[in-house]
Amino acid sequence: MGKTLREETVRLGVCYYPEHWEEELWEDDFRRMRELGFSIVRMAEFAWAYMEPEEGTFRFELFDRALDAAHRYGLKVILGTPTATPPAWLTQKYPEVLNGTRDGTLYRHGMRRHTNYNSPVYRELCGRITRKMAEHFKDHPAVVGWQIDNELNCESNEFYSSADHAAFREWLQRKYGSLEALNEAWGAVFWSQTYTEWEQVHLSRPTPANSPNPHLMLDEKRFISDSAIGFARIQADILREVAGGKQWITTNGMFGHLDNHRMTEELLDFYTYDSYPQFAAIHPDEGPNPFLDRMSSWHLSNVRSISPNYGIMEQQSGPGGWVNRMAMPSPKPGQMRLWTYQSIAHGADMVLYFRWRTATFGTEIYWHGINDYHNRPNRRVREAGRIGEELGRVGGRIAQSRYEASIAIVSDYDNAWDGEFDSWHGPLTARSTKAWFKALQREHIAVDSLTLTERTTLDELRRYKALVYPHPAILTEQTAELLRAYAEAGGAVLFGARTGYKDERGHCRMLPMPGFAASLCGVTVEDFTMVNGIAKAPALRWTAEAEDADKMAGGKAGVGGEGSGAGEGDSGEACGEQSGVALSAAAGESITADGFNDILRVESGSVKVLAEYASDYYAGAPALTVNELGEGRVFYYGAAYNEAVVGRLLPLLGLRKTAAGLLTAPPEVELAVRRQAAGEACTFALNYSADTVTLRLHRSAVDLPSGRSLAGDVELEPYGVLVLQEQ
Repeated sequence: MGKTLREETVRLGVCYYPEHWEEELWEDDFRRMRELGFSIVRMAEFAWAYMEPEEGTFRFELFDRALDAAHRYGLKVILGTPTATPPAWLTQKYPEVLNGTRDGTLYRHGMRRHTNYNSPVYRELCGRITRKMAEHFKDHPAVVGWQIDNELNCESNEFYSSADHAAFREWLQRKYGSLEALNEAWGAVFWSQTYTEWEQVHLSRPTPANSPNPHLMLDEKRFISDSAIGFARIQADILREVAGGKQWITTNGMFGHLDNHRMTEELLDFYTYDSYPQFAAIHPDEGPNPFLDRMSSWHLSNVRSISPNYGIMEQQSGPGGWVNRMAMPSPKPGQMRLWTYQSIAHGADMVLYFRWRTATFGTEIYWHGINDYHNRPNRRVREAGRIGEELGRVGGRIAQSRYEASIAIVSDYDNAWDGEFDSWHGPLTARSTKAWFKALQREHIAVDSLTLTERTTLDELRRYKALVYPHPAILTEQTAELLRAYAEAGGAVLFGARTGYKDERGHCRMLPMPGFAASLCGVTVEDFTMVNGIAKAPALRWTAEAEDADKMAGGKAGVGGEGSGAGEGDSGEACGEQSGVALSAAAGESITADGFNDILRVESGSVKVLAEYASDYYAGAPALTVNELGEGRVFYYGAAYNEAVVGRLLPLLGLRKTAAGLLTAPPEVELAVRRQAAGEACTFALNYSADTVTLRLHRSAVDLPSGRSLAGDVELEPYGVLVLQEQ
């Protein structure tokens, strides 16, 4: 289940930068934090230039005084190592620490994250400032933990400095052992790319049509991840050695080309995340009924897959934006509270707002915090105080409880990284994942994110009744056998187009597609076509077998044990009985098979065809099949999933609605259950709409934040929150 945060209550706090403010403000700031119910503060993650103003000269007096002041008010402190922002003297004296673009242009001093992970001198200097900080602050009574760096791989997750090219060669030599093995793995015989000397090997560089070797590109992402983990390991090892385990170690963010699961397993005590729901406004959901800030629940599910109970190191509290980009509007009244409980509902047991007071200078003068420049009370301060008061009373009843889900959407790092460059499968995953998440959310069926690694066990899979693994182009025999064992034990596996045709190198297998998944699905792919541009997505025609399956919905109950979503005494009707989505087509309804079309051939008598393509040259060919495998089933859909297709599949999976026995809610409301090991559960109802909605309670319950007893029809205000326990 991963390493997890263990707190006795849900902690609320804030990010604070004492080096930005006159010292006479500190006492009042810390006093007001305590009055708002805050108990923890993060500081120092960008303060290298203050702590080491010139090479080898260290000063910590300002932070000594700040820590002492925080301690006087009972505040605990997280210290960040400041290695994301090296001082100007460092980059001037050691320009080899700078990162570069693919064409070799170096980044320069003036922002942050302009360095590379592989420069020996940068590693040495980062290790030294970490050690000096740890030695100085390890015994301070206010310090409870350390944040390594800040947002690894933020701003840039590609690295092309001279140090990176050299480190890449060393990494490849360890991985492959010889140029012959490297050439074979990269298919270097193609286009005469064969290497005869190690000095010829580089990270990807500018090419005609911007199309480097795809197998190199996959290894490049793996290398970048290993580099970042190696960089973080230097600091984690020092902190453990010096602090002796008295303070926990974490890091924050979640950015590309980094295996956060392995990093947490090997280096951290738990994982933390930076939650900015209005980033969705920058990358809007263009589909019907957009989710916008509600999509943050999916991002939080990804975090929960690393640490079931995690921390939020930065929670959005105000409008956001740099001087020149990323403009986010001001949260409406109630949204800051909604987003806070969104994080908590999905497993956060520590939430720190970014930031205490909006900066009056620098790039982030529009990245607003709780307090405005004038430092006078405002509605965000009042809202934070309400949250602090509520969690002060009920946080202990929530902490260390676990989110419940009976279905998981599966992913893995290799397919994610390969799919960034490979347009024949990568874009499909984002489409299908969003479709499944949105459909499940609207049906109030809780979902987990599950990242498959070589360490994933059958017991981890058996927590779920169904696994959606939409487009795993890279599918190893080991993973296929793990999924076979899961299905044979009663689980449902759902694949999509482009499954299983690549090996771990990114080579296409000389096997009928879907490769090692073929025997699980009982089908092969006899033809295929991309659906975009000039190619119109065909309609689907549902078969009589699909109608029969609809009538038998729930017959295969699945293997879900822990986390199945049905609480004690929960009537838990099957999804097919109350989802509101029927399998049979409505009159005149047309559902299309989007993105890519695998035309399927049935290879086993245990396969049922649920849908056929209704148009184009392959009209009448199977598009959606299900294979009985042991006690379970394996579905294969030859396209990218959309919400309509997911809606037709849900009744077949026998899933239970979240808190179905307790309440019914409209689609605008997210429902989530967190349950203690002893069985006590809290049900979160989060209203993402700007309108009042009505919930129907089937049993009486108490709303923990307000203490109100509720029954029958209950109105929930715009952006409102309920945290319910049955009476």
